[in-house]
Amino acid sequence: MILVDAHAHLDDKSFKDISEVVGRAEKVGVKEVITNGVGPASNRKSLEIARKFSIVKAALGIYPCEADKMSSEEISAEIDFIEKNKNKVIAIGEVGLDFYWKPYDEKKQKDAFQKFIGLSERLRIPLIVHSRKAEAEVIEMIESSRAKPLIHCFGGSMKLAKRIADNGWSFSIPCIVVRDDHFQRLVREVNISQLLTETDSPYLAARKDERNEPAFVLESVRKIASLKGLDVEEAANIIYMNYQRLFK
Repeated sequence: MILVDAHAHLDDKSFKDISEVVGRAEKVGVKEVITNGVGPASNRKSLEIARKFSIVKAALGIYPCEADKMSSEEISAEIDFIEKNKNKVIAIGEVGLDFYWKPYDEKKQKDAFQKFIGLSERLRIPLIVHSRKAEAEVIEMIESSRAKPLIHCFGGSMKLAKRIADNGWSFSIPCIVVRDDHFQRLVREVNISQLLTETDSPYLAARKDERNEPAFVLESVRKIASLKGLDVEEAANIIYMNYQRLFK
């Protein structure tokens, strides 16, 4: 069985046992893990981890709440760094908008996100998108571009989910699909050809209060297979093909 984790944070301080974490992922059949940077230090650590482990690929970006704290010059400097390391990067991420944590600077977040959309277009690599409480705004901004987005952990309405699906974009489904009605409904309503799997490690584990890790993506695949009425291996193969189509 071939599995993929399209969104993780292996640079998180909770992963002091990173070699064991990667080993467990390989053991269950995880072929690729995309570790997402969320700011300058995180981006550099993500590159370091990707260099060390063959199954790990790096996506670099600035998390919207981090963009709130940075100057326009600092954001531009980080975009220059990403562009200089373009051959080591599989995607731009984690980027987007977050209007959940207050206070936030909507203009600054949108300005930063627009720059990352442009970077994704220039480098011709996918955009891994965060959209908490700003789903409509994120969709509108991407619709005005040629970017290829992967909508990470989508928490918006099914009406907006349909709009995303109609645009031909993809969703990554976190491990909490095992216990969360919203993500189960999302899986039921979106064609499996537009679904990928993610862990958002170390967050959003299938079991509450457990540290998440890439090996647990298998639990998401099992649940997606059940919701779609598919054999687990068949579901895994389809999801892997979806991943290859977007990221290769």
